[in-house]
Parts: sequence; structure tokens; C-alpha cells
Amino acid sequence: MLDLLAWGDTGWGDELVRGTLMTLAVALCSFALGQVFGALGATAKLNGGIVTRGIAEVYTTVVRGVPELLVIYLLFFGSGNAIMAIAAVFGYTDYIEVNAFTIGVLSVGLISGAYSTEVIRGAIQAVPFGQIEAGRAVGMRRSQIFFRILLPQTLRYALPGLGNVWQLTLKDTALISVTALAELMRSAQVAAGVTRDPFLFYTVAAALYLVLTSLSTVAFDRAERYSNRGVRRA
Repeated sequence: MLDLLAWGDTGWGDELVRGTLMTLAVALCSFALGQVFGALGATAKLNGGIVTRGIAEVYTTVVRGVPELLVIYLLFFGSGNAIMAIAAVFGYTDYIEVNAFTIGVLSVGLISGAYSTEVIRGAIQAVPFGQIEAGRAVGMRRSQIFFRILLPQTLRYALPGLGNVWQLTLKDTALISVTALAELMRSAQVAAGVTRDPFLFYTVAAALYLVLTSLSTVAFDRAERYSNRGVRRA
């Protein structure tokens, strides 16, 4: 049975490792994109006008309210139709194939961003406003207040929640196997179908996901402790 996990043409070990690396690549890109969406969404909810607040509210409500798989399906199939419709306006009628990696990152990034919006918004609101007023009183510029007071403490409050968002993002990458992208779950599915030994490959996939999530937990715990020490020193 272990021969099936060998490296090279006789086993599926190299395919599973490449799938794990693809999972990490999608998760990292999606999480980074999600932080951009989250920062924009939190800013819109806290300081935006009626329109921007409404857009941010609709975004977080819809994305968090529907199944993640449905979001991926809508983007995977809907984006291709939208691109082809736009291309048809300019006279291009050939089929346009949507890149699976790009759609995977965009869809998981949108999901990650919706949850990150609320985490970042709550972290910003947790910073005592009196400290910001004190910074203004001593003549600190807006950029100084942001980098010396608001950002360090927002990061401190947000890290536990963002750690949970990262775990969610990492596990949501399994859903993009429906786009045929060769990430970990897709590699395990293909190997299980070819060898007719699904228990082995799904168990290995579960173990690899567990390793990734465990290492992520350790990394975020260390980052949180470092952030807390930095705030205390400041």
C-alpha cells in the first residue's frame, strides 16, 4: 500500500507534494487579497459614506451568507460568461478560457475578505479613542498616529481573528478542486480514482491539511506574542 505513495512514476507522492504546494500558493495569495478586501471593507464601514457603507455591508452579508462553494461556482462560471460578453461587444466571439488559479484565488480571496472585514473593523474599534486624541494633542501627524498608535494595536487585537480567517482560507482551498486546479484535494481525488484506494489518499490529504493548520497555529501564536511584547514596550 505504501508503494502508492512512492516518488516518481510508480507512486503518487510527488503529485501530493505538488498539490500541497499549490494549496499553499492559493491560500497565501487568497489571504493576502482578502486582507486588501478586508481593509477596504472595514474602512468603508467605519468612515465611508452611505453608498460605500452600503456596498461593504452587502458584500459581507452576501459572501458570508451563502455557501463558499456557491461563491466559487458563481465566479468560475459567471466570470467566463461576463468576459465573453464584454469581448463580444468589441467583436471577439471566440471562446475565452478562465484561468483556474486566478479564479480560485479571487473566489477564496473574496470569502476571506468578507470575514477579515469584520475582524479588522472590530480590532480598530477596540483601540481606545483616547489614545488617538492624546496623539493629536501632542502634535502627531495623521500618519504618525496611524503607524505608531492605531496600526500596532489594531494588529494586536486582530491577529487572533485573522488566524481563524487564515485557517478558514486554507481549508476553503479544497473547494476549488471543482475547477480542476491540481491542489491537494484534487490530487487526492485523482489518485483515489486511479488506484481505487480512496481511504489511503484521503487519509494522507487529511494529515497534510492537519500539518499545515498546526504549523499555522504555531506561527500565529508566535506573531501574537511578539505583537503583545511590542505594544507593551511602546
